Amino acid sequence: MFGSFASSRLALTLRRLRGRFGISAPRVAVRTHLPWYWRALSVIVLSGASLALAGWIYDAGQRFAGFRQGDSEQEIAEMRARIVQLEAELEGARKVANASESRLRIESTSQERLATQIRTLEEQNALLKSDLATFESLAGGETGNSGLAISRLQVNPTGDGQYRYRLLLAQTGDKKDRDKEFKGMIQVLATVQRGKETGMIQFPSAGDPAADQYQVIFRYFRRLEGSFNVGAGARILRVEVRLVQDGVVKATQSVAL
Repeated sequence: MFGSFASSRLALTLRRLRGRFGISAPRVAVRTHLPWYWRALSVIVLSGASLALAGWIYDAGQRFAGFRQGDSEQEIAEMRARIVQLEAELEGARKVANASESRLRIESTSQERLATQIRTLEEQNALLKSDLATFESLAGGETGNSGLAISRLQVNPTGDGQYRYRLLLAQTGDKKDRDKEFKGMIQVLATVQRGKETGMIQFPSAGDPAADQYQVIFRYFRRLEGSFNVGAGARILRVEVRLVQDGVVKATQSVAL
């Protein structure tokens, strides 16, 4: 009985040994034990290598695509410098343009003033030539026996019944008579139509406080201008101007409107 117990125990031990070291034994892995700091160092080295490799791949991709960060930064700096230069040139061009525009405005204003002066001088010259021709014709004996004449009578409306006249007075007699100073006045007679009625208005009228404005004193010749008012709604048909001395009419001229 002791022998059978011993043999069964031995058989059990053998089975255990076969299960651990035999074909059906479980697989085991043999690992070398490393300290933690070596493992951390290896992880850091591998991470750095991975980052370096990734950076190299990225840079290679940029070079392959024709784009490099250093070159682009340099180009951007050059473009910024060029922009600053162009802005400075633009500001200078604006200043020159403003100065040129100011000079052009001044020159244009000066030219306009000069053109206005030229037109005024031409008008005055033409008027003087006309007055001279009129005076020469008057001096040649184309007047009456009074030795006085009225010529170049012009009457123009200025609005609201107001009219302005302009005329030339001249002494056309002998030299002895022309040397004398004429003192008299002018009278303006306007034939006026209001509706269907027609009448005559004289300036200055009797008792007119502005009668002194119609007094004239001249020697040889004189250009005379003045104005009168016939009232709104009236239409002038004819204007006659008389040169009066001591109540005697010395010369007349009329014009139809």
